[in-house]
Amino acid sequence: MAISNILEEPQLLRLNRWFSGLRGDLTGGLTAAVVALPLALAFAVASGVEPKAGLYTAIVAGIVAAIFGGSPVQITGPTGAMAVVLVGIVAKYGLEKVWIAGVMAGIIQIALGVAKLGQLVKFIPYPVTAGFTNGIAVIIFCGQLNNFFGLRIPRSEHFLPGLWQSLTHVEALNWAAVGLATLVMTANILWPRINTTIPGSLVGLVLATGIATYFHLDVPTIGSIPQSLPMPQGIPHWNDFSVIRELINPALALAALGSIESLLSAVVADGMTVSEKHNSDRELIGQGLANIIIPFFGGIPATGAIARTAVNVRSGGKTRLSGVIHGVALAIIVLTLAPLAAQIPLAALAGILMVVSVRMIEWEAIGLLMRATYSDFAVMILTWLVTILFDLVLAVEVGLIAAGALFIKRMSDLSLVKIPETEVFPPGTPLELGKEIAVYRVDGPVFFGAAERFATFLRDEPEVKYLILRLRFVPNMDTTGLVALEDIYHDLERHNCRLILTGLQPEVKQLLERTGLLKTIGLSNCFETTTDAICSISPQIQRCSQPVAADLKELND
Repeated sequence: MAISNILEEPQLLRLNRWFSGLRGDLTGGLTAAVVALPLALAFAVASGVEPKAGLYTAIVAGIVAAIFGGSPVQITGPTGAMAVVLVGIVAKYGLEKVWIAGVMAGIIQIALGVAKLGQLVKFIPYPVTAGFTNGIAVIIFCGQLNNFFGLRIPRSEHFLPGLWQSLTHVEALNWAAVGLATLVMTANILWPRINTTIPGSLVGLVLATGIATYFHLDVPTIGSIPQSLPMPQGIPHWNDFSVIRELINPALALAALGSIESLLSAVVADGMTVSEKHNSDRELIGQGLANIIIPFFGGIPATGAIARTAVNVRSGGKTRLSGVIHGVALAIIVLTLAPLAAQIPLAALAGILMVVSVRMIEWEAIGLLMRATYSDFAVMILTWLVTILFDLVLAVEVGLIAAGALFIKRMSDLSLVKIPETEVFPPGTPLELGKEIAVYRVDGPVFFGAAERFATFLRDEPEVKYLILRLRFVPNMDTTGLVALEDIYHDLERHNCRLILTGLQPEVKQLLERTGLLKTIGLSNCFETTTDAICSISPQIQRCSQPVAADLKELND
């Protein structure tokens, strides 16, 4: 009997874990679907397309990306960041060409995944991601002023002209629309204090729709949604090469944004769960497949959604099944409740998006960057402004260039540290000789910015006749660093200053030998320790029985 229990216990434990996981995936997927319903409608409207496209996107992309993606708990669908890019593309090219651009973006994402470039998102500096996220939030908020005021103004290709139109037509505002939007925003903010299971956005949406319908308010609504599932369809002009060439830039923008946002969302999900971590390359392939398939069902390009993914994890979602359940639940909602969705006021969706946009602003990041360094804060502000004034892709490019330049500047500043005389000179060193010797420690790879540092140093300290560079902590050196070192040598030579190298690592020494720079500098100017170098300069200096402080630090480090 005891043996039977021992044999059965692991099976029971596995069965219990399976049921527990299934229950978590079921509650996580259903809760994510409830949260996704109003957001899918809202982001579709924000993208300039019919609300049904948002629902179809959440259904198809949610299922495809859940099965083939690299994150076990990622929820995919329409997002605010993608809406910001899509609204301009829809206004300029039309929905049919957006479908083509979406397929092209999916192919690019798959190519990035196959090439194993998914890890590159980790190299995007924090000020850049904070900047474009905050820029997106501002654009979403201002882009909903039309619907908030109940205005019927055609959507502009760019957000700034649209904002100007909204502000100059405020006298024609619809007070009923303003009231409904305010009601939804209030419900979004206050409802979580009452109940955390049902999202406040859904409560506000139901209340606003019920009031508008009961009192027959004259406000714009989203219009009818077909009470059927999305069916496969063809895409016009797919074989027209001129159209493909015309859409390459929008496709690159969609692929870049979709990849960045999906991978960032997957990283956030990893931090919230102890289950299997995401595979960046597989995630790109899964998102690419979703974006290839979506247009054939009338949807729009999608990305991993951070908010919905977080809801899924917090509600118990643990495996890919939760994402599939999310898509299936939305499909059931479309089949059963589509006629009711036709009465949803656009002002209600505006209220949801305005609250979402305010919550998107990374207030903590702004405070952190302000307290940390003004240079990082400036990079964030620059990225933020370019996102608002131009477009998201350009903002990321400008932000990366600014952050890269700042990084090089910092490395140039931090890689050189002058060692105090008291730490490097052995006892008995003549005072005059001490003034003629300068010792610098180089930390990390040598950067070209160092050359300018030494040019300034020579002007400020003309009495120095010996410059010792401690390179023990330089593990490698690239061509740029090599050229910088050669420039330093020639500058010193012109000023009758001798360059001495100590602590050369094998890889750096081999590079200097292969390029002939070691021969130019001279083997007689290369020493193992700083003490050896100093003692070689003058026979007046006696070697100590113990290494000096600088060499002790080298050995200890």
